[in-house]
Amino acid sequence: MPTIRPLAPADTDAYHAARLQMLREAPSAFLTDAEEFATRPLSAVADRLKPNPNNITFGAWDGPELVGLVTLVREDSPRSCHRAHIYGMGVLERAQGQGVGGALLRTAVAYARELPGVLSLHLDVMETQEGARRLYESLGFQVWGTEPNAMCVGGQLLQAHAMWLDLSTPSGKQA
Repeated sequence: MPTIRPLAPADTDAYHAARLQMLREAPSAFLTDAEEFATRPLSAVADRLKPNPNNITFGAWDGPELVGLVTLVREDSPRSCHRAHIYGMGVLERAQGQGVGGALLRTAVAYARELPGVLSLHLDVMETQEGARRLYESLGFQVWGTEPNAMCVGGQLLQAHAMWLDLSTPSGKQA
């Protein structure tokens, strides 16, 4: 099982390489495309990895290689700071099917549960990502809506399923 830990600016090169590979391997899974991401300055990537308890990226390491990512962002408005979001969840193809995604997601959920006042965790999953959706559901996430035409990849319009996890109960299931 890989080692999971929060990423920091020192991990910028590894993050950039892993994220770029994920975007290339699963272009219909992410709103960001590989070409756009490749043009981002490394300094901007490093800024995103600066320690911030309300915006944290966890990485899964297989030895020296970063093989999985998940970012958790807490909303900052006083009226919505009870919510946090999962973004950029991904595992390199070569590491899929080994429990990396589940370990990353459990880490993010556990972290969200420790944030004072956070009552729910939200994410979107593209209709093409059935394995990811099953993983989310296995940890208690529920679909609450579907956005038509959420993304267009190669001329194909795709739907996104909006999911949420109730953190106010230990099981995450809605009461």
